[in-house]
Amino acid sequence: MKIGVVGCSGRMGQMLVRRILATDGCSLAGGTDRPGSDAIGKDIGTLAGLDPIGMPATDDPVQLFADADAVIDFTSPEATERHAALAAQAKTVHVVGTTGLNPAQTEALRKAAQHTRIVHAPNMSLGVNLLMVLVEQVARTLGPDFDIEILEMHHRHKVDAPSGTSLGLGRAAAAGRGVDLDAVSARVRDGHTGERRRGDIGFAVMRGGDVVGDHSVVFAGEGERIELGHRANDRRIYAVGAVRAALWAHGQPPGLYSMRDVLGLG
Repeated sequence: MKIGVVGCSGRMGQMLVRRILATDGCSLAGGTDRPGSDAIGKDIGTLAGLDPIGMPATDDPVQLFADADAVIDFTSPEATERHAALAAQAKTVHVVGTTGLNPAQTEALRKAAQHTRIVHAPNMSLGVNLLMVLVEQVARTLGPDFDIEILEMHHRHKVDAPSGTSLGLGRAAAAGRGVDLDAVSARVRDGHTGERRRGDIGFAVMRGGDVVGDHSVVFAGEGERIELGHRANDRRIYAVGAVRAALWAHGQPPGLYSMRDVLGLG
């Protein structure tokens, strides 16, 4: 299976290149970077810290989507929206790990998925997706008598907050309670806020250092507290999941899928 990488010179892009080259049944279809990037024209293997592979990075995603069976995308919301249209046109599998998409951009993925296979997940790791299933089950079991707070910490370079994973955990908790996350989400607390509103799902965000990603979901009741969490120590877990998603989606009909679908978690 020929898999391409958009944003191949970034931290995730480099890991994806290394994972694709190391995975049986996969070959690298190519890699792109933004126009004007210093990476353009350089060997993709060298960019990923490997020996040269004779394949230069380009700034032509149109050609990449035409040449590849699947393209993995951990870029920006604006770029991902454009890439989804290319995937739909070329009927190429599109694996999206980009976070921070707005409703219009998410809708663009849904429209593109009418013509091709798109896997979109706020987090590609097996552990986090298992955590989301557990959070939904616990929220359903405990009900509104337990307050839910979601805490996360990431490296100083992360640009969106709360993280896509935090929001995914919030959606899982809301689904367990049968409510809409937007109606019960408490994103910011500052000053004299008054008492906590019953049924809210709260978010707390920390940024600093080189933290890959820490997430905790706290269910706080009267006299007891349950905490579920996940700590990512290496970004390779996201690359492993993304390549697995690409291989899985190759045999599926057009549609918008999640990592729950890929992992058979329901």
